[in-house]
Amino acid sequence: MPAKFSVAPMMGYTDRHCRMLFRLLSDNVMLYSEMVTTGALLHGDAQRFLQHDNDMPCGLQLGGSNPIDLAQSARLVEQFGYQEVNLNCGCPSDRVQQGGIGACLMDSPELVADCFRAMSESVSIPVTIKTRIGIDDHDSFEFFQHFIQHQYDAGCREFHIHARKAILSGLSPKENREIPPLHYDYVTRIRDAYPDCYFALNGGIKDAASAHALLNEHAGVMLGRAPYSNPYLLAELEHRIFDTPLPDRRSVVAAYRQYMETQVSSGTHVKHMLKHLLGLFSGLPGARAFRRELSTEMFRDDANLDLLERALAHVPNPSLEATA
Repeated sequence: MPAKFSVAPMMGYTDRHCRMLFRLLSDNVMLYSEMVTTGALLHGDAQRFLQHDNDMPCGLQLGGSNPIDLAQSARLVEQFGYQEVNLNCGCPSDRVQQGGIGACLMDSPELVADCFRAMSESVSIPVTIKTRIGIDDHDSFEFFQHFIQHQYDAGCREFHIHARKAILSGLSPKENREIPPLHYDYVTRIRDAYPDCYFALNGGIKDAASAHALLNEHAGVMLGRAPYSNPYLLAELEHRIFDTPLPDRRSVVAAYRQYMETQVSSGTHVKHMLKHLLGLFSGLPGARAFRRELSTEMFRDDANLDLLERALAHVPNPSLEATA
């Protein structure tokens, strides 16, 4: 059964350390890796790209457009224990486009269908697609449905839909997340047209309350930058959906510190892990000083986990549960 809520694959954000923190905040959220290209897996250090910790359930997002390469990469993803492999058909960045992958693939629905078939025939785990609703001037619902129909005919039944079109030239990736208007109605209409499919809504979801409200209409929601800016909203959403107790943030930090100690002993610098904590106390007294302490000191070569204790000293309230 697909997850009720998930965190989107985000380059530079959802690395294995970030996912560990998110898992400590929510048992049920579906997590996704940063996008990994087929070339990186097949011709690079696959172990480095595919390693993970106790962050399951987790899917890995692949970037590629060659069915054979994608099938080989999907097998590696499954061998490393991921629960899902996701094909990127939504990233609008120039660099991704130069590789013929990402959102530009929406203009080649037959190729994407071939890629899906090759991947799904190679693995037993679910193969899913993350896509936009259109690209450039191809932004009608008919264009979107035409793309989905090809993937449906190929056997795909799970989609994550960023409910904005992508502008392939003239906008940065950040602007592409904000400027093209949202069309949640496209997701509603496509859901009604394919009732045997799972469509998760992505785009413009800022907090736990709005995410929970959207679940009244949609089978799933996928959150992007919001939980990175405020990771605790994952605990709040978990509480709303599953009526679980809200964790104390200091307890979360304590568990994450144990993880960090293990990583540091293996040679990982603390900056790679501390950066994911910057937003954990958002909205609470001392949050700004906590962020400032970490962000100004964690990049020093001699930074260590004592920095975390100094940063925590800025957060005065010993009871840090939020009200969802």
